[in-house]
Amino acid sequence: MMPISMPVFWSAAGVWVYAYAGYPAALWLSAAGRARRAAPVAGIELPLVTITIPVYNEAAAIADTLEAILAIDYPADRRQILVISDASSDETDRIVAGFASRGVELVRMPERRGKTAAENACRMTLRGEIIVNTDASVRIHRDAVRHLVAALADPTIGVASSRDVSVARIDAAANPGEGAYVGYEMWVRDLETRVDGIVGASGCLYAIRAELHREYLPEALSRDFAAALVARLHGFRSVSVPDAICFVPRGVSLHQEYRRKVRTMTRGLATLYHHRRLMNPFRYGMFSWMLLSHKLCRWILPWTVVAAAAALMVEAGSSPVARLLLMIGAVVSLVAVAGWSWPETKRIPRVVAMPAFTVAGIVAGLQAWIRAVSGKTAAVWEPTRRDAAVGPVPRG
Repeated sequence: MMPISMPVFWSAAGVWVYAYAGYPAALWLSAAGRARRAAPVAGIELPLVTITIPVYNEAAAIADTLEAILAIDYPADRRQILVISDASSDETDRIVAGFASRGVELVRMPERRGKTAAENACRMTLRGEIIVNTDASVRIHRDAVRHLVAALADPTIGVASSRDVSVARIDAAANPGEGAYVGYEMWVRDLETRVDGIVGASGCLYAIRAELHREYLPEALSRDFAAALVARLHGFRSVSVPDAICFVPRGVSLHQEYRRKVRTMTRGLATLYHHRRLMNPFRYGMFSWMLLSHKLCRWILPWTVVAAAAALMVEAGSSPVARLLLMIGAVVSLVAVAGWSWPETKRIPRVVAMPAFTVAGIVAGLQAWIRAVSGKTAAVWEPTRRDAAVGPVPRG
């Protein structure tokens, strides 16, 4: 009889293959013959939009961010720009107040309670028919809002998400592993859009119908992930819009990216559990399969690594293959440790960056599960401090 350890190992490996290759392949087959149709931008009636920018201690970046937002190609009389300060303790609020004469509004929370709580508190302040949510650390293409609004002209669509482009200065020490992952993620979202709609919006830039955004959301949940789920519960699809480009600076260190992954996955798990009825394939069909494959399947991967390692250790005494795989795993782990220890001021080589990025994600996932199961889903958020030097936003 075959020892149970090897079936465990191959099952764990199979989950990885399905999550990152099998699922996209199934999407690609499902999308065959379904050409993407870009929504026409010219000639559509422009609704009033509210552009929200939640911030906490963004004094170093907020002025440049607001200048970029004010320069977007959208009529000034058809937009409301609202900065939501989560009780910032630096000069953020004073800097934002200096833009009041140019139409920028500031809402300051009396105490720090987290991003979602701040967004909940400001729901009735939003005047737009469409709410465009963005971040202080990114730069959006000047035409991006028009493309998001054009997508929402389709009455079946409730959420329109940007195409994120990972960028870094030539002299920056940013992790190239992050850039590769962002590109892969955008490809998968494009396939999902062609099949039945994305299962989570980009936190950097997305637009949502006001009536959906105004729904109350528990403070420990992630609104950008929940947006697509709430939309589906109300019968709307969510889509990725390739022409709505958002330039996202890469994190300046693997340590920063690790903390971000723990935070976002912890909140993501809580959000998925809150909307767990959407994982019922008998009621939600294709969307349920996509939600399980894109989110839950990926989020259980850290545990499959633990199971696979345990299975190999059981087999190592009698199997040369198991010993070889354990040795490979040990080498990858050592390279990842080197990447973790790499000086933040020096560019990390790709041969080190990719293993380090992958291993850090696995460990971050384990920590996120532990936090989520133990109820430590802190609502207070610490924005990712990215390389602010994105450069000028292209106009073509």
